[in-house]
Parts: sequence; C-alpha cells; structure tokens
Amino acid sequence: MTGRHGGTAVAAAWMAGAIAAFSLLAVAGREVSPEFDTFEIMLWRSGFGLLVVTALMVARGRLADARPRRLAVHGARNLIHFAGQNLWFHALAVLPLAQVFALEFTSPLWVLLLAPLLLGERLTRRGLLAGAVGFLGVLLVARPGVVAISPGLLAAALCAVCFALTSIVTKRLTRTEPVTAILFWLCLIQLGLSLLVTARDGVVPVPGPDLLPWFGVIGIAGLAAHWCLTSALSAAPASVVMPLDFLRLPVIAVVGWAAYGEALDPLLFLGAGLILAGNLLTLRPSS
Repeated sequence: MTGRHGGTAVAAAWMAGAIAAFSLLAVAGREVSPEFDTFEIMLWRSGFGLLVVTALMVARGRLADARPRRLAVHGARNLIHFAGQNLWFHALAVLPLAQVFALEFTSPLWVLLLAPLLLGERLTRRGLLAGAVGFLGVLLVARPGVVAISPGLLAAALCAVCFALTSIVTKRLTRTEPVTAILFWLCLIQLGLSLLVTARDGVVPVPGPDLLPWFGVIGIAGLAAHWCLTSALSAAPASVVMPLDFLRLPVIAVVGWAAYGEALDPLLFLGAGLILAGNLLTLRPSS
C-alpha cells in the first residue's frame, strides 16, 4: 500500500468517526431541546467537554498546554463559536436535520469570501464561481418565496457564517497553539459564557436521569467530531477529506427519516450537491 493510499484509508477511518459523532451530536441536541434551551445545552456540553479535555491533558502529561496565551484571540474565537453553536442547536430543534447540515456546509464558502477581508488573501475568479455555484445550492435548500424564511432557517444560515469566522481565527491560533489548548479554552470560555446567561435568574437547570446520558453524548461527541475531523485533515489533503465529510448529509437524512419521520427531499440533495461542487472548486489547484 502506498503512502498516499494509506493516508486516504486513515482519513476515511477518522471521517467515519467524525460522521458518527456529528450525527450523535445532532440527535442528542434534538432530544434535549424540548426541556433545555440552547444556552443550557451549551452549559452542559462545555462542562462535560472541559472534564474530558482536562483528563486527556493530564493523562498525556500535557497540562502545560493550558497556560494562558493569546487569551484575546481565544476569547474572540469562542465568542463567535458560542453564537454559532447556539444558532446550530436552535436550528436542530425546529428544522429537518438534513436541512441544517446542508446549510452548515456553506461554511467553507463563507471562509472563501471572508478570508480576503480578514486574512488579506486574494479572491480569484474560481473563488467567485465557487461562491455562485454554492449560492445556487443554498437557494435550492432554502427555497425563498416557496418556503417561508423562518427564524430556524436564518439560524442555520447564520451558524455557517459564525463557523466560517471561527475557522479563520482558528487558522491563526494553530500557528502557535496546540489543538489541546484550543479545545481547552473553547470549553472553559464557553462554559463561562453559558453560565453567565443561564444563571442570570439565580437558577442553573440540572438534567434529570433520563436526559443526563444525552448530555454526556453531547459533550463527548462534540469533542470527538472535531478531533476526528482534525486528525483526518492531518492524514490526507482537504480535497480528499471534504467529499468524505459531505457523507454526513445522506447519513443524517436517513437518521432523520428513521428517527423522526423527516422526508427525504430530492431538491435538498440537489442543492447540497451544488454546495459540494462549489466547495470542491475552491480545492482544485490553480492551473
């Protein structure tokens, strides 16, 4: 087996884990949403996540990674990510799971459009074409004028923008910060933000024994998804990983159909295919 094929096989294994983790995270978020609002979900997700990350750092002798460095950048990143995660959890509660995932996949296109403004990167003709193709896909997924533009639909679209901004800031952080430090400060800062919001009335809701396992899934799956995705990108190029990541859409569509009776919408899959095509255009090397 060649190194290239071996890297692809390793990336595929990591992406199988990422797809499973993202799907579990979506289902768990849907299950707890009738009783907990998005800030309360984020509180317990961050708490579970902080415990897991800290335990991993201690077990690997990497606790020094948590030293406070570049706190302003960590703070900005996690404030944006906190907004995006709350929008995502809200969208999961009110929209078909596949529609949320399809709109979330526009995040790389937003990175493409925002990077020239925030990182000084050049926007090429291919980039503009990719953005146009992806936008056509968004129109098919959202269908404005045919389907009412609901708060849930806006939340799903805006969370992709927040995730794109988070990716741009993360790109800067990874130049000097290890992944464990980024995850540690993500959980710690978002735990603080969630606590400020949820405890404003002096009460912090505690999940009962029926929902506590779901919150455990949210905390662990959220970390596992990003860990697997990062590991896949380290094993193979983005041009290999991104098409594998799009397998999340048919998987979550089947989960939504089986668990919640959500329709398998052909137009949604066509729109998602155009979003994928736009993303793949950005990955092609310039001739």
